[in-house]
Amino acid sequence: MAKIDLKKELKALYNPTAKDITFVDVPKMNFILIDGQGAPESKQFSQSIEALYPIAYTIKFDKKKADGTDYGVMPLEGLWWAEDMSDFDPEKGNRNKWQWTLMIMQPDFVTKGDFDRAKEASKKKKGNPTIDKVRFESFIEGKSAQILHIGLFSAEGPNIQRIHHKIKEIGGNLSGKHHEIYLSDFRRVDPTKMKTVIRQPYSLR
Repeated sequence: MAKIDLKKELKALYNPTAKDITFVDVPKMNFILIDGQGAPESKQFSQSIEALYPIAYTIKFDKKKADGTDYGVMPLEGLWWAEDMSDFDPEKGNRNKWQWTLMIMQPDFVTKGDFDRAKEASKKKKGNPTIDKVRFESFIEGKSAQILHIGLFSAEGPNIQRIHHKIKEIGGNLSGKHHEIYLSDFRRVDPTKMKTVIRQPYSLR
C-alpha cells in the first residue's frame, strides 16, 4: 500500500503561497491537542510538544502494523491568544500570559480508540506526566485567510497585518484564534529559513 501524503492531499491548507493572501474553507478535522500558557521557550511548551509527538507516532505505527496503512505524521500547529490582546505587543507585551493550544492533525481513519491506546502506551514508555493532558477532538475553522511566512517568528508581524487588512478589505471580521502551522522543525532549522503557515479565521458581515 502506498504511503498516504496528507500534506499533498491537503495542499491548499498546508502549502499556501508566500506571495499572496489566499482564502480557504477549512473543513472539520480531528486533532490531538494540548493546552497551555506561557512563552514558547517555557518548559511547559517544550513538555507539551514532547507529549504530542510520541502519541502521534504511536498511532501511525499501530495503524501500519494493524492493516498496512501508512502515512506521514502531520506538522505541529498552534492556536495563540491572550485574555488581554495587548500582551501580544512585541514591545510592551507579556509573553508569560500567552495562551496556546498545540495540536497535530489526524487522518479521518484514526479513531478515539486508536488515540486512547496510543496515549496509554506512550505514558508507560515515556513517563511524561504532561501526556495526561493530551486529548482527541474535532476542530472546525471554516472561512480563513492565510499565507506562508518564511523567516523568524519575530518577523511575522507584517504578514499578520496583511492578512487582517485583506479580511477587512472583503468586508470580513476576524473570528477565532491566530493559527500557525510549523512546516519546519524550529528546533533544527535555521530560523531565517523556517516555513510557517499563518492563518486567521474570519466571518462575513
